[in-house]
Amino acid sequence: MNYRHYSTFRYALLLATSIASFSAWPQGNAEPSLQLNVSGVRDDGQGFLSPNKVLSGDDLQNKLSGTLGATLANELGVSATGYGSGASRPVIRGLEGARVQILQNGLSVGDVSSISADHAVANPMQNTHQIEILRGASALLYGSGSSGGLVNVVNDRIVTSMPDALSGAMNTSYETVNQGKTANIELDAPAGPLALHFDSTISNSNNYRIPGFAEQGGPNANWSINPGQTVNVPYSGKLPFSFSNQNSLGLGASYLRSDGYTGVSLERMNHNYGIPTAEGGFIQQSQNRYDFAHQANDPFDGFSSIKISAANTNYQHTEFTNNGVASTQWNNTASEARLELTHKELLGSKGVIGAQVIGATLNAMDFNTNNYAIVPQTKSNSTALFWVEEGRYGPLKSSLGARYNYAAQNPNSATQFPSTSSQGFTPNTYGPPTIQNRQFNLMSYSAGGMLDVARGYGLGLAYTVSQRAPTPQELYSYGPHDSTATFDIGNSNLGTETSHNLELSFQKTLGLMRSKVSVYRNQFSNYIYGFYTGSYSSTNNNFSVVQASQANANIRGAEGELTYNWNQTGIGGRLFGDVSQGSFNAGGNLPLQPAPRLGSELAYQRDGWLTGATYIYSYQQNRLASWEIGPTPSYKLLNANLSYTERIGKINWTGYMALKNLLNEEIRYATSPMAVRLYAPQPGRSLMLGVRAAF
Repeated sequence: MNYRHYSTFRYALLLATSIASFSAWPQGNAEPSLQLNVSGVRDDGQGFLSPNKVLSGDDLQNKLSGTLGATLANELGVSATGYGSGASRPVIRGLEGARVQILQNGLSVGDVSSISADHAVANPMQNTHQIEILRGASALLYGSGSSGGLVNVVNDRIVTSMPDALSGAMNTSYETVNQGKTANIELDAPAGPLALHFDSTISNSNNYRIPGFAEQGGPNANWSINPGQTVNVPYSGKLPFSFSNQNSLGLGASYLRSDGYTGVSLERMNHNYGIPTAEGGFIQQSQNRYDFAHQANDPFDGFSSIKISAANTNYQHTEFTNNGVASTQWNNTASEARLELTHKELLGSKGVIGAQVIGATLNAMDFNTNNYAIVPQTKSNSTALFWVEEGRYGPLKSSLGARYNYAAQNPNSATQFPSTSSQGFTPNTYGPPTIQNRQFNLMSYSAGGMLDVARGYGLGLAYTVSQRAPTPQELYSYGPHDSTATFDIGNSNLGTETSHNLELSFQKTLGLMRSKVSVYRNQFSNYIYGFYTGSYSSTNNNFSVVQASQANANIRGAEGELTYNWNQTGIGGRLFGDVSQGSFNAGGNLPLQPAPRLGSELAYQRDGWLTGATYIYSYQQNRLASWEIGPTPSYKLLNANLSYTERIGKINWTGYMALKNLLNEEIRYATSPMAVRLYAPQPGRSLMLGVRAAF
């Protein structure tokens, strides 16, 4: 099948028609016990604003990987970037980076992963309790500009309910593809009016095995991602610089009252991981994080809760060349505070009003020049007011949201850019951006509704306008970026990026057979992207000159799934698929767009046994931007898992086995930059064995 001959809407229509027709099969009288119940969604006074997707419990444990991107990579509408084992970030509906904000317990993670795909998300995964994907009105609680959505990682370090006794969990596992060894523990304990928390993780993995050669097309493919610079790598067997070693420590203490809680937590994380580009290299990452949360229930008439939360993050990573020489150091210090007031039902609607303040200082230093690296020191400030509502009016469930955000970027005015002549630009010369302060007034809003057209059948429509301010790198960068093999040039005159997203959805939520399908169009004004100018910098390894630019663009897509007896006792099945296509209004494709996918899943659970298998076919991606090399090859991914849980005394013991990429396919993500996608496939066939104990 040649995907080139099929438009997105034809694919979307086929997907929607198939799922809708299957879900329309007669189901008889549906039993109430079969209704979908996402028990993992927290209330905290605002749980009525449910996330679009929640991973928790066995579902999360079976998909949990060393990175956030790898954990979510096969979710509906979600892809991932891939820089070896250490760095992988989610891509939602063709959008990544600053358009997909990552949160930890509702507050920004505070790292620099949105700047570049080789920067890992500073959020240890092994002690994660829940992952939430939010879009629309619920996303406006936390940020503007997240046109793809937000991902909230919940670890419960601040305990909100008193444990009866010492409780916790331990886990250890071994993976064959990279000799990966992981061990983690978490404990919660009562201490008078206090609830105490402890967690720790150690994870070490070597370079992973790959099927065939590291280089797409073999070691003599003669790829030239930069003019005049053909790069070939001979590697097969194991992929150099694909290792990942991580450890973390988390502590928390909460004072619990009948009307709420007050808690603090701290986290220390260290992460050393490889960057498997053609040249190779590695990053040593560390972060200290401090959180505070206070919630009071029924604080005054008309309101069900008031919540204050804050976080302070000190992030740092150092980039090393392939021979172990430190080249660049990045630092980001960030502080954030939030106030949320949840009002009781009024005229059929509940809602949250609140305010948020964020301040951050980004600094990157080049050890060779003792000057800035890529982007000058920049102080960012953000102040926001938000309001969201959700109500039920007969057969209609509605959601409304609005967020005003004032954002400012203030670069160091004393920054000395290198001279243009020293960069060896060919054939055209490019000067640095102007160092100037920028301020942005951002207004985002969302309105949506789900109409019960019949018992168990819903038809939804949502419209969201999201505005995003340019990042410091998009505004002020001027220098070589090794991990993408580009010379990046910012544009300090960039304007506000605005997306208009319209989504139509259908769902069936009762009976053994259930389904949901969505079609959407996201129209962008002033979409910010890196434009390959056709010039290069001879002083910097002939790196292609990429300039921050803006143009009108759109992304169209569809996603859907059909399930049978899913997440219930006995056998269950699932069919799913997603597709998105991004293009500039003036013609041409957006870069780094995911390929269309179709998949199926079978599962069985009874008497402590849980087993399942997932098959995904990812089509060839040949809808590439004019400067991208391709196509990205298609692949078939087959995963399977088996676990058994037995309670012995007061401990639930679980032995589990996970088989990944059973077909040993060469997998390359179209969402990864060329510098790594052409030279670093995903891991080959692997077996993971592990034991968990919960008490």
